[in-house]
Amino acid sequence: MNAENLQPSLLLADDDTTFCEVMSRVLRRRGFEVGIAHDAESAFRLAEADPPEYALVDLKMPGESGLVLVRRLHALEPATRIVVLTGYASISTAIEAIKLGATHYLTKPVDADDIIAAFQRDQGDETVSVAANPLSVDRLEWEHIQRVLAEHDGNISATARALNMHRRTLQRKLSKHPPG
Repeated sequence: MNAENLQPSLLLADDDTTFCEVMSRVLRRRGFEVGIAHDAESAFRLAEADPPEYALVDLKMPGESGLVLVRRLHALEPATRIVVLTGYASISTAIEAIKLGATHYLTKPVDADDIIAAFQRDQGDETVSVAANPLSVDRLEWEHIQRVLAEHDGNISATARALNMHRRTLQRKLSKHPPG
């Protein structure tokens, strides 16, 4: 919390500039002091200068992934409440985000109420419904690729080698939206 104005500090790390502008305005009205970064490295530099109480981290940004940023933010200040936000949700990245220190994981689109509620969550929700349909083979492949990518800290070349896949093929698969 910033001692000067007593507003809780929030780091917003997302490469979508329009989303950042809109969300930062809404969160400021809700009483947060918001710092914005559009890539993981810039976000970490801001956090090093003044560790935030809260961080909203996009999973997919230029350079290092949001998972790398989550790990670095958690190592810098374990008390920071980190919510990972993504338009490319997968079970494996959600699990990795939590293991790396995230408080919660949300899928876009979200509103400020969803984000603030996620920051406040300390426990799981046993009332969440279990999916009736099993995942498709394409979705299982995508999940596996995401898990291996997370194990290699977002390094495409290392992931391609581990999957015994051509780098361009992997990039093409990663650029597509996750299968249903």
